Order: sequence, then structure tokens, then C-alpha cells
Amino acid sequence: MDFSPLAISLAIGVVFVYIASKVVQFFKNGGNPPLPPGPKGLPIVGNLNDLPKPGEFEAHHWLKHKELYGPISSINVAGQTIVIVNDAQITFELLEKRSVKHSSRPKQVFAGDIVGWGNALALSPYNSRFRTYRKNMSRIMGTKVTVSQFNTLQEAEVSHFLLHLLEKPETLVPHIRKEAGAVILKIAYGYTAESHKDDLLVDMAGDAMDKFGRAAVPGAFVVDVLPFLRNLPGWFPGTGFQKLGRQWRAELNEVIEKPYAFVKHQMSKGKHETSFLSRLMESGDSHPEEQFTNKWSAMALYTAGADTTVSAIATFFLAMTLYPEVQRKAQEEIDRVVGPDRLPTMEDREHLPYIEATVKEVLRWHPVAPMALPHTSTQDDICEGYFIPKGSMILTNVWHFTHDPDVYQDPMTFRPERFLDTDGHKPEPDPRIFVFGFGRRICPGRLLADNALYLNVVKTLAAFDISKLIENGKEITPEARFEPGVVSHAVPFRNAIKPRSAHHEKLVRAIEDTYPWQESDSKILESVHYDV
Repeated sequence: MDFSPLAISLAIGVVFVYIASKVVQFFKNGGNPPLPPGPKGLPIVGNLNDLPKPGEFEAHHWLKHKELYGPISSINVAGQTIVIVNDAQITFELLEKRSVKHSSRPKQVFAGDIVGWGNALALSPYNSRFRTYRKNMSRIMGTKVTVSQFNTLQEAEVSHFLLHLLEKPETLVPHIRKEAGAVILKIAYGYTAESHKDDLLVDMAGDAMDKFGRAAVPGAFVVDVLPFLRNLPGWFPGTGFQKLGRQWRAELNEVIEKPYAFVKHQMSKGKHETSFLSRLMESGDSHPEEQFTNKWSAMALYTAGADTTVSAIATFFLAMTLYPEVQRKAQEEIDRVVGPDRLPTMEDREHLPYIEATVKEVLRWHPVAPMALPHTSTQDDICEGYFIPKGSMILTNVWHFTHDPDVYQDPMTFRPERFLDTDGHKPEPDPRIFVFGFGRRICPGRLLADNALYLNVVKTLAAFDISKLIENGKEITPEARFEPGVVSHAVPFRNAIKPRSAHHEKLVRAIEDTYPWQESDSKILESVHYDV
């Protein structure tokens, strides 16, 4: 049988990767303790078959390792060591106490190099550019005081969300996406989104984030395991990722460049609203590196807060549909504390302990990033008697941390009371210590996202009843199921959302007087051009 030169080259490449990985592993492990335990791999590809299958919820897959191998385990995929941590204390030890060794990000060929997300804060290695991104973001949302400057904006957009719910409750998730996108784009670019129809920038940015969530899952694309595949011609079997990567890269480039061009255009006309990007540009935007970090710093706001907020708010609506008794208790507290004549605000938060507990329970019941984003070790380390070599990818099972029955009683049940200090009950741990990341990679937009979730919870429950849908005389109970991905969303579900009374409907309709709709900047955005 004759073999083509390409097939021979491919075979040689695979064998080379295998031999190289074995040589590297031999020298790394020489004289060191063993790697964390894990399943036995195959020649060449290692534990490739032990990665989660497409469509499988990753956190559930990796949790099986805890029973089989203990709280810390590992696999090796074509030379890449992947350490899986199913223990919260070990996670804090590695990612908090030893953050100097474990705060970088793995190099992801598809998401990072091919699509271009390697320039983003989320996938950036721990370097000077990363620190510049974080410094830029901490200026405007690093503390509760700085974040409070956006209270009015967030209240306005959540209030507009209530108006949309009143008119078309059946399109819940699109309303959530519009609200989350409108807030972040206003903060980042001073951009006003369309109020009553699809918005170009909201849709572009939301689509980019959906694709990021798919692309950044470790092992989701074979080129991350066998990087040499990116150099093969596009017609070769198994290289369909190349065409997809080019398409997603072009779309991501537009999301980066178009709003930057919009702000630059508005500033040149003296018509811009002060925004995160305009402030950065005023501080310096003449050199290519300044322009680069300004663009990606602004985009970091979106990646930090938009898609995660959508996931959390949708989870809240699913929980209220399934747990009406929680909804009744929350509404009783709002009625008693706030009264019937207005909707709650940020100022009411400290006086609403059950609402605060509900916010915590939303974050615990389904953490928006169940496996977080992977960390990478930049130095060799030893933990629990096991060797973690430099370059290891560390996956932490956040979903398990928030569902550990030794920590959270009856963890699958949505029960805000677990966080209240009543009748001698000791409150269970605040899930925010897990769900926003760890150490030097903790989410910089966590305070803004937390405020957004509170406002959506309290204003929605003040004005609306959320219940199961009745169709053809039968009650439809949605499933509490969630999709895989870096940012995990509830599987699409249906429910009924109605004003609590005619009085509450009147309160919602009065929002237009307090927060009138603004004219969108979408036409200006469409008209601006940028260099490719």
C-alpha cells in the first residue's frame, strides 16, 4: 500500500509529539514525587479519551475522579499534564497561598492563537500586559465605592428590563441579554443600545462571548491536543477547525475594533459620553501598544460581566419557577421592608437579608463557571505529596465546591435559608469565595456583577410573580438542567411571568417617567469605519 508524503508526515508528527512528551516527562519527574493519580493512558495520545465527551457537563465528569483517585488527580494528554482539583482547601492552597506559582493561563491554540482570545484578560498569561489590564479595570470597579458610580445606570437598565418583561414575558433570555449588554457597553464605550429592537453591538458582543465559551473549554478542539494540526492544509480530514477559527477571528476583530472606532469618532466630534475607553484614550492612545491595551481593556469589561450575568439571572428565573415558596418569602420581605408604593433600590439591600440570601443561593445552586478557567503553573510544585510540574494545567471543580454535602446541607435544593443566622443555625459559607475565581485571577467585574444580580432579583420579585406555565390545562415543570461550557447556561425553559397586581403593573409602567428611553447610538456605530 502506498502512503502519501502528507500521511507519512502526519504519522511522523504524531510519533514525535509522543516521544517528546515522554522525554520531557522523564526529566521533569526525575527525583520528584509521583504525579497525582489518574486513569492509565494510551500510547501517543495519553488520556485523550478521558476528556469530557461533547455535550457532557464537565464538572460532573471530573467529579468522578474524586471517588476514583481522591481530591487531587491528573491526566496527561499528548504530553500536557492536567491536574484536576476536587477539594476546596487544596484549591485555596494552590491558587491563593501559592498564587505566585499558579496564576498563569495555559496556551490554548484554538481559542487563544487561532481565534485571537489569547489577547484577552481571561486567557492572558500572567505578565505585564495582564497587570496593565487589571490595573485599568481596578480604577473603575475595584471597590464598592468605585462601582457605586454605576448604581443609577444599573437601576435604569434593570427597570427597562421590567418593562420588556411586562410586554413580552415569553422572550425572557433575550431581554436578559439586552439588559446585561446595555449596561456593560454603556460603561465600557458610552454606547446607548437599541431599546426596542435587536442591537448590532449587543448581538455582536453576545455572539462573540457564546463562541468564547465553546472555544475555551480545555480539549474541546483537537488542535489544542495536537498543535501541529494547525499547519496542515484545510482540506485534510480533521482540520475543519481552521475555517471555523478564521470566521470567529474575523467576528472577534470586529467586536474589538468597531466600538473603539465609535469612541474615537465621538471624541473627535466632541460628542462622546465619558466611558472607560474614553478615559483610557485620554490618558494615552498614540502608540500601538497603548491602542492595543486600551481596546482589550475595554473588551475585558464585557468578558468579565456580560455573559456571566446572563447565566446568573436566567438561573434565578428557573429557581423561582421551581421553588415558589422561596419566591413567597422573598416577596413578603420586600413588601414588609420597602412597602407597596415603590420598587426597591440599591439602598434597600442591607435591610433585605432574605433577598441577600437568595442572591447567594443563585450563585451557589448553579455557579456560572462550573470549572472556572484553567490556571497554569509557572514553577514546579509539590502538593499533598504529589508533583505538579511547571506547565501543568489546573482545573478546579467549582460546581462541586458549591454542592459538597459536607459543606452545604441538601445541596441540590434551592434554599436561601442556609445563609441566614436564625434560631441557632450557623450560616453556610458564602459561595462568592468560590464562584468568582481565585487568587490573582479573581474576576475583576465581580462587584458589578453581584450588584446586577441583586437588582434583578429584588426588582423582579417586587413587581412580578414567576410560575410554571399552564398549557392545555397541564402544568409544565422545567428541568433544572444546565449546558456545558466555560460559562454554563440553563437549558432553555419556559415559564409564566405576570405582574403581581394591577398596582404593581402601574409601578412598572411608571418607570418610563423615571428612566425615559434614550436614542440609540446604533446608526453612528454602523457608519464608522476601522482599519482591518
